[in-house]
Amino acid sequence: MKLILASNSPRRKELLENEGYEFDVIASSYKENKFTSDPILLAETFAKSKASSVFDSVSINDKIIVLGADTVVYYNGEILGKPSNEEQARKMLKDLSGKEHDVITAYCLKSAREEICGHVLTKVLFNDLTGNIIDEYIDSGLYKGKAGAYGIQDGFPLVKSYVGSYNNVVGLPTEVVFPLLEKMLKKENTY
Repeated sequence: MKLILASNSPRRKELLENEGYEFDVIASSYKENKFTSDPILLAETFAKSKASSVFDSVSINDKIIVLGADTVVYYNGEILGKPSNEEQARKMLKDLSGKEHDVITAYCLKSAREEICGHVLTKVLFNDLTGNIIDEYIDSGLYKGKAGAYGIQDGFPLVKSYVGSYNNVVGLPTEVVFPLLEKMLKKENTY
């Protein structure tokens, strides 16, 4: 079986590598379009669409499993996606300062015979962020390409605490996805 990660996320790639998986990376051509204010529906639709898009583009044989994922930050009734500039990132960080928000990562594992999709939610509480911390983080450029304009793993004192999966906030709920992937690999290898 060949595993394909349908994502350019360096964080998802690193999580898979750290677990010892061998895989190819093929970024999905699926164009994300915010069609709902429901963060779970949005994330699950995007994850499934990314996995399906890559699966359909490479499924010349039955021996592949594609993993798609999508992470959204949900705060105060609003879905915070990836900021498109420094001003957006700064506003997101100021809004999240001292507040709790939800991080939802949806996943979809797709093979020729099976599709397993779901999501995991982690509650995250931010520290009260000073202007200096926000400026330093923005200047680092680490906010780029990250939902909610931050990464829990970036080494800045942004997050005070969280309830749930740390890796879910990083971008892939490994505690859920890896056991599902192992079962799927075993099943697929028996065909």
